[in-house]
Amino acid sequence: MQVVTWRKSSRSAEGTNGQCVEVAALSDGVGVRDSKAPEAGHLTLGRRDFRALLAELKR
Repeated sequence: MQVVTWRKSSRSAEGTNGQCVEVAALSDGVGVRDSKAPEAGHLTLGRRDFRALLAELKR
């Protein structure tokens, strides 16, 4: 069984009204979930797709 550690940005506390996501390294990619509703499940992205998402968000 894989132990998953979810984490969120240290910047998420200030000025976000709790609107943030958490990420976790998974065996098959990167998990992304809503930090306010973790029980709702998560989206799994391949590592390449996750890097592309981050690059797009930074633009």
